[in-house]
Amino acid sequence: MVERRVNVGWAEGLHARPASIFVRATTATGVPVTIAKAGGEPVNAASMLAVLGLGAQGGEEIVLASEADGADAAIDRLAKLVAEGLDELPETV
Repeated sequence: MVERRVNVGWAEGLHARPASIFVRATTATGVPVTIAKAGGEPVNAASMLAVLGLGAQGGEEIVLASEADGADAAIDRLAKLVAEGLDELPETV
């Protein structure tokens, strides 16, 4: 199990546009990933409704996890996206 804890870097949290960016990036990895608030139940990170349903606020800790092959690289890329509040995932990450 690969797991990363990261604080949400978007001031508005994982809502609307940031959630959309995150879900598209998750889907692009091709790796099944879950996301949860620290201590909460994990949900499918590729589901817009599930991500919005978390209600993750800016600065709040979330947990990204996966058991799939290639999970290390995928989780690292997504953690960077979330922590830095990027508008899109850089190709070089």
